[in-house]
Amino acid sequence: MRLLLIRHGQTPSNVHFLLDTAVPGPGLTELGERQAAALPEALAGEDIEAVYASTLIRTQLTAAPLAAARGLDVIVRDGIRELSAGDLEMLPGDSERGRLYMRTAFAWAAGDTAPRIPGGENGAEALARYDAVVAEAAGSGAGTVALVSHGAAIRVWTAARADNVDVPFAAARALDNTGVVVLEGSPSDGWKALTWQGTVVAPAGDSGPAGQPVDATG
Repeated sequence: MRLLLIRHGQTPSNVHFLLDTAVPGPGLTELGERQAAALPEALAGEDIEAVYASTLIRTQLTAAPLAAARGLDVIVRDGIRELSAGDLEMLPGDSERGRLYMRTAFAWAAGDTAPRIPGGENGAEALARYDAVVAEAAGSGAGTVALVSHGAAIRVWTAARADNVDVPFAAARALDNTGVVVLEGSPSDGWKALTWQGTVVAPAGDSGPAGQPVDATG
């Protein structure tokens, strides 16, 4: 299966760099609406057969134009919502406490899934719920599926599950709003990332393009 992991369009909390992960969350800014409207053309070359979104409003608003252009319904699933910030909710992502969020999440991607974000979930819980939606999509028989999800969740899940993406790679490459990670594979055979926001991902063991660490979320 070809899997497109798409970050939602811009929200007011993104503008202010806040850890905003609770359901249902904010809608899109005017820029975010334009970003969502541009997705059908940006992904015109993809034979998308199913479109999923999380339970947060921003992903559903982002997914709607793409689904409409393909004559599809948006399938809403809680499992691909953002990693819960718990007690860190609405803190600035670049604050001392806010940075704990991404440090903990990338520890999950590296294999240490026991730590829990204060007041939130642990890595085993977060990855299991995301895995379940990916497995559902794979089991649908669709050749290409778009999952409109969230920045931290996409980066952490991809680093945990794609054979050729490690934590340093994902940590150095924040996703822009409506940025796309393209993977191929299956839950049983594993996943390989093909492109990360338009840049080809090098095979495992090769160096990827340079980047600076950015602890963005949402």
